[in-house]
Amino acid sequence: MKINIKNHKKYRKHLIITVCFILTVFSVLLPGTVKAASLFFSPTAGSYNVGDTFSASVYVSSADQSMNAASGVVSFPRDKLEVSSISKTGSVITLWVQEPSFSNSAGTINFEGIVLNPGFTGASGKIITINFKVKTGGTALLNFSSGSVLANDGQGTNILATLGGAQFSLGGVVQPIPETTTPSVVSDTTSAPVISSSTHPDQNKWYNNSNAKFTWPLSNDIMSVRLLYDKNSNSQPNIVYTPPIAEKEIDNIADGIYYFHAQFKNKYGWGDISHFKFQIDTQSPEPFTIKFVDGEKTDNPRPIVIFDTTDALSGIDYYKVKIGDSDFFNVDGQILKNNSYTLPLQTPGERTILVQAFDKAGNYATASADFTIESINTPIISDWPAKIQRGDVLTIKGKTYPDSQVTIWFQIGTKQPFSQIVKSDRDGNFVFTDYGTLKSGIYQIWAEVTDSRGAKSNPTDKITIVVEQPAFLKIGSWAFSSLTVIILLLIFVTLLISLIMYGWYRISLFKNKLRKEVFEAEQSLQKAFNSLREDITNQIKMFEKSGSQFAEKKEKTIRKLKKDLEDAETSVKKEIKDIKKI
Repeated sequence: MKINIKNHKKYRKHLIITVCFILTVFSVLLPGTVKAASLFFSPTAGSYNVGDTFSASVYVSSADQSMNAASGVVSFPRDKLEVSSISKTGSVITLWVQEPSFSNSAGTINFEGIVLNPGFTGASGKIITINFKVKTGGTALLNFSSGSVLANDGQGTNILATLGGAQFSLGGVVQPIPETTTPSVVSDTTSAPVISSSTHPDQNKWYNNSNAKFTWPLSNDIMSVRLLYDKNSNSQPNIVYTPPIAEKEIDNIADGIYYFHAQFKNKYGWGDISHFKFQIDTQSPEPFTIKFVDGEKTDNPRPIVIFDTTDALSGIDYYKVKIGDSDFFNVDGQILKNNSYTLPLQTPGERTILVQAFDKAGNYATASADFTIESINTPIISDWPAKIQRGDVLTIKGKTYPDSQVTIWFQIGTKQPFSQIVKSDRDGNFVFTDYGTLKSGIYQIWAEVTDSRGAKSNPTDKITIVVEQPAFLKIGSWAFSSLTVIILLLIFVTLLISLIMYGWYRISLFKNKLRKEVFEAEQSLQKAFNSLREDITNQIKMFEKSGSQFAEKKEKTIRKLKKDLEDAETSVKKEIKDIKKI
């Protein structure tokens, strides 16, 4: 049988295409398909002496799904290792969102990058190479504090499943702490200590206190206590205290995750071990800046900002944001991780945004930036009447942005302004109509616009519209006003005449009373003088009957008495006459 090679090749090509199509459909439709990625180190182990340098590379594995972004934070023991440099040679990352960086003081390495289409698929794609120098002996652990691998699926799905680690022996092989040989726990041995901490009470929380205190109750049968703290969750304590102590304080602990181990001994032997986890982070999150996606000046009333940062140890918990003079509000740290944040609706003007990034231990870093919300174009009022009569229809026309909300403001004098809202059409035209509800008066009118985003304009210049009363109301008002004036004048004249008459009456009463009093005074004085005259006359007669030896002196006295009497009478009469004149 002769086979047509050309047709055979064509058939094989179609078969391959068909099989690939079927496999693709099944990979999409079949449930339970696992597509996972991992971040790991290479090498994962090694032995080096103090002063040596060595390299460890970070790799990504995504064998069954294309990935297009990877990020992570690597932690290393800062007391044992220091980073001399980071190399990007041979990296599958083609665009770095954040240049690889390191902090020897914090013991962290950060990287974040993108693989352009079609992404990366494979078992070992190098991301970065870290060059270390050995500072002191011991065991150095490399691990990922955080990480992500995003699928090239258009949705940014995080497909990271595992984070690897590495362990290096420094200064030769470090001998482990010899464990004390303990007999099997029997029923008579004491139970495990109940450990508590006043400084780090919650084993699942982070604290920014580097001084820790632990306590445990002691029963009377406890003979010794054995203690230890390290980074191993199952260590055997080996520091013995006899007589036993009931508390332990540890100062100046370096940042990290630790375990405090305690064990009791009674006369039967050592009992069970208690392990108490405590976590310390005294470093603030990494410094960061606030970036505005639309620029620091924008007419977008809800500007988009980026202020994501990292914390190498405990991780970012939340952010506190303050805009201008408003109060602080909280933003969940997970919302901002590798994402932007949209600010609440802002009015036009300049203001400052203040952001505080808090880690899970309560440490925080602060950043601030100024931004300006620019107002959009003001609407144009193109047609309005200068004067209308009350009850007439008022029409105001103008132009602005299409499908926007136009607010028309009205104000009479210094009274509180009020507003009405209309919508502009698809061409930006708007018409406001009032069906005779406005009261009489002189109105100042202006307009503002708010577009579909919520952006606002400044107010337009004010226009003036006079709302007059109808003619018949004007005449009636004039007649009413004139009649009111006449009535008021009549009332005033009547009151004035009444006051004059009342005053005249009061004066007449006063005059009559005064006249009566004067007359009575005159009668009383006249009566008194008559009585005085009679007494003086009697005295004179007595002088006249007396002898002549005092004739000259008597005559002189009589003349003087008569003269004094006449002067007094004349003076009194004159005063009474003057009173009568008044």
